[in-house]
Amino acid sequence: MMSGKRWGYVVQFFCLLVFLGMSPFLIKMDGRKTRSVSSDSVRSQNVSDEVKPVVALTFDDGPNASSTPILLDGLKERKVRATFFLIGENVEKDENEKIVKRMYEEGHLIGNHTYTHCNLSKLETGEAKKELEQTDTVIEKITGKQPVFARAPYGELPVDSEQDLNRIYIGWTVDPLDWMTEDTGAVVKTVVEEINPGDVILLHDCYPSSVQAAIRIVDLLQGKGYEFVTVDHLIMD
Repeated sequence: MMSGKRWGYVVQFFCLLVFLGMSPFLIKMDGRKTRSVSSDSVRSQNVSDEVKPVVALTFDDGPNASSTPILLDGLKERKVRATFFLIGENVEKDENEKIVKRMYEEGHLIGNHTYTHCNLSKLETGEAKKELEQTDTVIEKITGKQPVFARAPYGELPVDSEQDLNRIYIGWTVDPLDWMTEDTGAVVKTVVEEINPGDVILLHDCYPSSVQAAIRIVDLLQGKGYEFVTVDHLIMD
């Protein structure tokens, strides 16, 4: 489960982003954007070149054998790509590796959410590194790629995060606390009322109610002209 603590993007490695050709798109810790997404990082709506507002839909704590495939079906039907921060031990449960393979093949971005959903800030450096690297290995075994993006459980970064030049930590700006309620309508209402262009929505694909809310959110925001992108697109120049 996630805490209600809000935090924004933690893009700590400016030089790394420049090297990767990304812009330092930063969010203050209170969730307010310090800089909007550049015009180069959003797509044109149609031949009129009207720019669509973009947001990122992100999911933590998966994959879940029963609810994640339903979510993937809904996203595919709506041509939406999302970002999934996966727990390593969940990937290895049941036949969840097939779900991760499907995520990757359908164009979703896959990130690291530790192996056991631990509080990285409370671990010794070696233990935190093991949690992350073990999940890297599990994901890479399926996709052939080591994840670059990570989300720290509870928003608590490891003590040596500034020295980890191979990883970019991603937070969120809209958190409906979906893990605390099965009220789909309340989750949808919070997101739709709080959303702004460039926001990162935090949900969990391990709860059926959250999956239902996610699909409804997509329908409503697409109706308002929003486009959904993966988090790497939000921070690309």
